[in-house]
Amino acid sequence: MPDRLVEDFPLFELGLVALPHELVPLHIFEERYRTMIGECLDRETEFGIVWASADGSRQTGCAMEVARVLERMEDGRMNILSRGTRPFRVIEQHERLAYPAATVEFLADKLEAADSDTVAAAHDAYRELVEQATDDEPDAEAVVQMSAYAMAATVDFGLEAKQALLDLRSENARLRLVTRLFRAATKRLEFIERAQVRARSNGRVRFG
Repeated sequence: MPDRLVEDFPLFELGLVALPHELVPLHIFEERYRTMIGECLDRETEFGIVWASADGSRQTGCAMEVARVLERMEDGRMNILSRGTRPFRVIEQHERLAYPAATVEFLADKLEAADSDTVAAAHDAYRELVEQATDDEPDAEAVVQMSAYAMAATVDFGLEAKQALLDLRSENARLRLVTRLFRAATKRLEFIERAQVRARSNGRVRFG
C-alpha cells in the first residue's frame, strides 16, 4: 500500500470547504466527534473535512490538525481551532469505527516549474485586494512567500470557488484561479464603495 494511502482516516462531512493553511473554528458536540477529536489530540494526528454539498459529499477534502483547544466544557463538548494541512481524495467511506472514517489518498501536485508571470500576477492581485479591503498595505516580503492556498485561506470566497482550488493539482493553475477571484473581489469592493459614495451624496456629484 502506498504511503499516501491511509485507512481509517477520521472524517467530518460539513457544509464548508477548508483549504491548506486555513484556520477553521469548530464546535465539537456529538459523542462520536468528541471521540474522534479526543483521539486526534492524544495521537497528534489529523482528521479530514469534506464538503457535504446539496449534490452530495465531494471526493476531495482537506486534512486538518488541531491548532488549539479553545474551550472544554463539563459535558465533554469543546471548541477547537483547526488548521488545514493537505488535500486528499476519499477512496471509500466506512462506519466500522466509533466515528465516521474513510480510506483516503493524499494528493500530490504534478511536477512543473513555477511560471514567474503567473506568480507575480497572483501576488499583485492579492496585495491590491488586501489594500482595498483593509486600507492597510500587506508586508511585501510575506506576500511573495505565499502560495495560492496561503493567500486564498485569508479570503472568504464562495464554497464552489474554494472546492475548485482544492480539486486542482497544479500550483500554476491555482495561482491563475486565485488571480481571477482576487480581481473579481476587488471590483466588487470598488463597486460597493462607489455605491456608498453615491448614496451619501443623494445622487449628486460633489466638488470640493
